[in-house]
Parts: sequence; C-alpha cells; structure tokens
Amino acid sequence: MSASAGGLGARRIVLLVLVTLTWGLNWPVMKAGVADFPPLTFRALSMWLGLPLLWGVLRVRGVPLAVPRVHWRELAVLTVTNMVGWHVLTILSVRALSSGRAAILGYTMPIWSALWGYAFWGQRLGARQIAGVAAAGLGVAFLVWHELAHFAGRPVAAFGMLAAAAIWALGTQQMRHTRMTRVPTLAIVFWMTALTTLVTSVLALAFESGGCHAPSPVTWGAIVINAALVFAFAQVVWLVLARDLPPVASTMSIMLVPVLGTLSGAWWLHEQLHWQDGAAIGLLLVAIAAVMWPPRRPAPSTTAPGVGE
Repeated sequence: MSASAGGLGARRIVLLVLVTLTWGLNWPVMKAGVADFPPLTFRALSMWLGLPLLWGVLRVRGVPLAVPRVHWRELAVLTVTNMVGWHVLTILSVRALSSGRAAILGYTMPIWSALWGYAFWGQRLGARQIAGVAAAGLGVAFLVWHELAHFAGRPVAAFGMLAAAAIWALGTQQMRHTRMTRVPTLAIVFWMTALTTLVTSVLALAFESGGCHAPSPVTWGAIVINAALVFAFAQVVWLVLARDLPPVASTMSIMLVPVLGTLSGAWWLHEQLHWQDGAAIGLLLVAIAAVMWPPRRPAPSTTAPGVGE
C-alpha cells in the first residue's frame, strides 16, 4: 500500500498507532502489575524477559552491537539519563499514584526537554514555547496541589514522576547531541537496556528481597506485556520511526499517550477522575502542542529574484 499522510506511508501509520496504544494502555497495566508486587522486581523481571527479545529483533535486522571503547563512558551516562532514571522512578511512583495521573506527569517530558535545550544547548524559546511551559507548569500545580490537599495524596510520588520526566528529557537532548554518530541507534538502545536491567536487578535485590513473592497471574501478565510489547516492540519501532517522522505525527503520538493512560485507567482500574486531572491533561496537550508543533512555513514569494531588494 502506498497511501500516505504527511509523508507517512500506511505501514508507518499503523506502526505509529500501535506504539501510541501500547504506551498509553501500559500505564494501567503497570499499575495493576505492581499493586501487590515489589515494583523494582517487577521492572527487573520485565527487562530480563524483554532483553533477549530485543536482542532477537536486532539480530533479525542485522544491527551490529559493537560499541567502541572510547564511547563506553558516554554510553553509561546516556543509560542513566535515558533509562535508569525513567524506569526506576516511574515504576516506584506509579504504585502510589493513579495510572492516569502518573502518565500526565510523566509526559511533561517535552516541556523539560525544551528547558534543557534552552539551558545547555542554546535552543531559543519563542513566545509560543514559553506559553507552553507556563501551561504545563499550571497543570502540574493542579495535580500536586490535589495530592497535597488530600490525606491519601502522594506528593512525593508526584515529584518522583516529574523527576523521571526531567531526567528522561535530559537524556533525550543528550541523545540528539551524542558523539556516537557511527554507532547504530538500536545498538545503543540494546546496551542501555542491558545495563539498566543489571542496575534495576541490583536495586531490587538490595531493597526488595525480603518482601518478594511469586507473582500473581495478573502480575505475570503485566510483566509479559511490558517485556514483549514495550521493550521489544514499542521502544524499537519508535526509535526506528523517530528519525523519519514528520513533527506533527510525533507530536500527536506523544499527546495521545497521557490521554489514553488516563482514560484506560479510569475504565479498567476504576480510578476516580477529578477536575484537576481534566484541567491538567488539557493544559498538558496545549503545552506539548506549543513546544513541539512545527511553525508555519512562510508563503513562497511571488516576487522575482532580485526585485524589491
């Protein structure tokens, strides 16, 4: 099929939709998986099962896995910012928050990315981007205020999700400016996943070994879904597509993930939605669009070259 939309072929559209659905619907899956199971152990088991699947995908695609020794230090830094911080903090925080609220806070990542780019890489923030940052800040304030205002609130977990988003955003900027230009992106992802699996396993053994028990069928199902669909499918497909995606397509995908996470959590886990959640998600969508949506291209001039200069 050759149908396309905005430069996307039909096959890429299908893959992008599947990735967006996987990430959005996985928030209540993770929440259910860690409801009565140690969260770091859950994450470690998911990654141990997903790692050989990821290796198989790379072998089928013929991706070389060698990373020159000169890049090992940078690979370690990228692992911490792109995966360790995100995967550890999100799985700890989602246990204490509703899955929808965790998704909303987690997907403030594009806003943090814009701020990191401004602070360290000289990327300009225009009026639209500044408005987007302000909208995201107001949305986050609604959620954190609601957590602080209720006895059962978990403000520490809310700040943990914000920290996860900020660290992931820093890693995203670092990936864009990496010196490992000759190393395939998927090889970098494989080794980051492998290192994160080891770090998460050590943390699980250090802090959760005393309370570990056999996973329930629901937990096993969540572990398998994360291993197969998140680590071996969505993560790989997104990184393969990301280089060629039109900005509008990637923006829409990221905008839909917290919406799906919130709605699916309310439907499947019967999580109660408050007006703060609705306001926050609306403000976050405005913020992501403001920060990531491409600017209008100026209309081509009809004046002949040199005339009017």
